[in-house]
Amino acid sequence: MLAMFDRNTSPAPLRVSAGGLLVKPVLASASPQRTAILDQLGIPHVVVPAHIDEIMDGDPRQVAEQNARNKAHHVAKQHRFVPVIGSDTIVVLESGEILGKPKDLDDARAMLGRLLGATHTVISGLAIAGPGNTQTRSGVAETTVSMRTLSAEAIDRHLAHGEWEGRAGAYAIQGRGAGLVTEIRGDYANVVGLPVALLAELAPDLLDRAPRKGTSAPGANAE
Repeated sequence: MLAMFDRNTSPAPLRVSAGGLLVKPVLASASPQRTAILDQLGIPHVVVPAHIDEIMDGDPRQVAEQNARNKAHHVAKQHRFVPVIGSDTIVVLESGEILGKPKDLDDARAMLGRLLGATHTVISGLAIAGPGNTQTRSGVAETTVSMRTLSAEAIDRHLAHGEWEGRAGAYAIQGRGAGLVTEIRGDYANVVGLPVALLAELAPDLLDRAPRKGTSAPGANAE
């Protein structure tokens, strides 16, 4: 797991100067899985998808991190005074080739055919932009995943459930895709789409200030 800080070595606080209210961070993603992870961590947040073109060529770690930074920066232009979380997840074959989201069913079938019976790496870039003029903090998390083999008929039955849509590598480990996996080494949440350990390193305030059970955070409705 690699983290990079532009200038500041300490994470930015979540409190803003106007009234010192605790504000909700913005998630620059429409991914329901990333939202679910933040909900599980008890972090109230606002979803503002970043509609940008993702880069897919280059060193996989640099690609994932740059996409995450681009997403965070794009949304931060309209949300300058709150932390903005950008994330990008890609699947990387042992050859170094990057697999993104499948274009269609045939593409999904081809992707799974290359992943099954082998080991691949899931790489997520994570970036926290803001609040205010605070420099962007970003990093990369990696998890290795090994999969079992399936017959062509079994692959078609798996794909028929539709979980491949919008998933890097054409599978969802938190769903039926769990049945494809034989071994995982690293952060499970990273494979789902949001590396929690890296998030805690880059922005510990997000977790530290999450309300305890039975309580609510001050100013939790502020955006």
